[in-house]
Amino acid sequence: MSHNHHYDAVVLGGGTAGELVATGLARAGRDVALVESRLVGGESPYFACVPSKSLLLSARRGETWEAAVARRDALAGHRGDDPAVARMAEEGVTVLRGRGRILEPGRIEVDGAVHGFGDLVVCTGSEPVIPPVEGLADVPLWTSAEALSVPDLPRRLVILGGGPVGCELAQVYAAFGSQVAVVEASGRLLTAEAPFAGDVLADALRRMGVDLRLGADVADVERKDVGARLRLSDGGTLDADRVLVAAGRRPRVEGLGLENLGVDVVPGRGIPVDATCRVPSGGGSVWAAGDVTGIARTTHAARYQAQVALSNLLGNRREADYRAIPRVVYTMPSVYSVGISPRQVEELGIDLLTAGYDLASTARAAVEADERGRVELYADRARGLLVGAAAAGLNAEEWMSEIALAIRAETPLSLLADVVHAFPTHGESVEAPLRELAGRL
Repeated sequence: MSHNHHYDAVVLGGGTAGELVATGLARAGRDVALVESRLVGGESPYFACVPSKSLLLSARRGETWEAAVARRDALAGHRGDDPAVARMAEEGVTVLRGRGRILEPGRIEVDGAVHGFGDLVVCTGSEPVIPPVEGLADVPLWTSAEALSVPDLPRRLVILGGGPVGCELAQVYAAFGSQVAVVEASGRLLTAEAPFAGDVLADALRRMGVDLRLGADVADVERKDVGARLRLSDGGTLDADRVLVAAGRRPRVEGLGLENLGVDVVPGRGIPVDATCRVPSGGGSVWAAGDVTGIARTTHAARYQAQVALSNLLGNRREADYRAIPRVVYTMPSVYSVGISPRQVEELGIDLLTAGYDLASTARAAVEADERGRVELYADRARGLLVGAAAAGLNAEEWMSEIALAIRAETPLSLLADVVHAFPTHGESVEAPLRELAGRL
């Protein structure tokens, strides 16, 4: 083994969070190495956010599948990371290609070469969970990465999981002519969010011809001459040319040698971090940001954690506040949630006041000829403050941002109820519920 170089900091994983931390440290004059065994840039630009939003736009525009795939692949840089690597070099970051493994405090091995380091920032992201279903490994299987990068348009697609990824991909493939079925054991779509959001989306997907099998699990999968047959726990069956697994993701924590730094690694569980994104068990010089923490599950949350970690690494104390990080499903209509969901109320023990409004009552809905959707606002009765919200409707992610700000800033409800919205907009739909909550408090 050759001993190469001592870096001020090594960033393990070159996705959204890792890139941001590495460039920020380099700009501050630190000697930084970024270790990445796959693509610099991570999932988001190549296999997740960018290609999925591109396909959803193409579907809305009524483009052909061939045109949609060409646009998607161009936006994803044809899944080549040369521009990202060049960007890193320009910023003064050394990119080390390969898998990194910690040997002991201050020493990391990357493909046979050993390097020294001061600080370690773990940004290794997450990976899809493949459910332990009998026969699943023997059939043509996709994760979201394949579904967002291959040129195939399956005739029959079965999606396992009715969360944000499953719903977005169901809409994409149904729009381009696949026969799509979604299997979700919980009995409803978007289980983590307000019940109405999943209902609005279920209605939209059914209208596109998506077969929703809610409340059923996959008992086993059998390989056929062409594709697969899935037997469900409710006795139903589904035939598929491709099975797409969208059953959640797990933090990538294994095989990194983190236990050699005293970090408690539990397979499938995030690396515990404090409010500054430092790993308390890592001896003071280990940090983590992004999906690997189990807290940040979106690209924007990973960016936020990366900025918090970077600030603290540079000696400027900053604490993360996760109360108002949005969660968005970019379907038509889209679903936006922020803060506390009514599904968390029991575990948090909050006396939640709810006020809602149907978008059909706005003039904008009539103008758009689209009356689908609803907004709900949630206030903590004891504190008299807005603590959560959910909306399903056209471009909800754009007009609900003010509610994220209100939750983050702890804006008094009396002031929020006095804000004027332009007419006709979807944003007007928050006025009545805000007045109602202000009155009830």
